[in-house]
Amino acid sequence: MSGSAIANGGLMRWLRRGPWETVATILIGGGIIMLVQPWSLDLYSYSFVTILVGTLGYVIVSHFPE
Repeated sequence: MSGSAIANGGLMRWLRRGPWETVATILIGGGIIMLVQPWSLDLYSYSFVTILVGTLGYVIVSHFPE
């Protein structure tokens, strides 16, 4: 087995869709929780950025292979 085949297999293992979709979904959910909580203005301030990063991540990850 050549070094490039091992490297390519390792890269493909990291670029699987399932785990990254879970991370993006957790980011979106965390951003929504940050948006609706009544205690911290700092969390509220970063909620939109968190939701945006999660949404963009989900769009990018949806193009990864299964």
